Amino acid sequence: MSGPSAIEWTEATWNPVTGCDRVSPGCAHCYALDLAVRLKRMGQPKYQRDGGRSSGPGFGVTLHPGTLQVPLRWRSPRVIFVNSMSDLFHEAVPVDFIEQVFDVMRRADWHVFQILTKRHERLSELADQLDWPPNVWMGVSVENRRFVQRADHLRMVPAAVRFISAEPLLGPLDDIDLDGIHWLIAGGESGPKHRPVRAEWIRQLRDRCVAEGVPFFFKQWGGARSKSGGRTLDGQLWSQLPEIERTTLLVG
Repeated sequence: MSGPSAIEWTEATWNPVTGCDRVSPGCAHCYALDLAVRLKRMGQPKYQRDGGRSSGPGFGVTLHPGTLQVPLRWRSPRVIFVNSMSDLFHEAVPVDFIEQVFDVMRRADWHVFQILTKRHERLSELADQLDWPPNVWMGVSVENRRFVQRADHLRMVPAAVRFISAEPLLGPLDDIDLDGIHWLIAGGESGPKHRPVRAEWIRQLRDRCVAEGVPFFFKQWGGARSKSGGRTLDGQLWSQLPEIERTTLLVG
């Protein structure tokens, strides 16, 4: 599961770690956990320890050191989502392996790397131990107001770009602090058991971003499928990105 991505705000995925656990309501219908189960049944070697829903925390988390060099072999610059099938800051991922991932990202300086976590406490604990190159963007998922403190932990991280993924958005985030945040992604949930997002929750975030000068990216309304509801908001596509040196980053 490394290669081109259908995720609207990135171009490729790279999975040096696979496997994860559910830690908050946003994980309830996690596409990665469901996909891992299917890949395991298909015999995909990387996912043979995954899909163990009742096997205890961290059971399916697997390190793949053989994939560490993959971004170094991609010579054309790409925006790369790191661990779309896991969480780099999962407690089962050793610090020295996280450091190896960061070393590759530093060496592959022609790419932009996007990391997203729900393990905000471990992120802030390790932040000072890691070398943060300017091509690494760090984000946290915030699905409802109960988890807005993830943004507070993110503010402690010396990443060049700090971003929030409010997806799946499960409630209003009227009290979230955008100080020190450089980008915000919002979107509804998709899948057969999707929980609907309210338009006022999305508009509230968009309006806050516009007022505070934070680039806003609306990914999807969600539905039975990710494309079901489209991604226009009040007749407009919102695909804003942080300012970076690359002149062509994403299209659409």
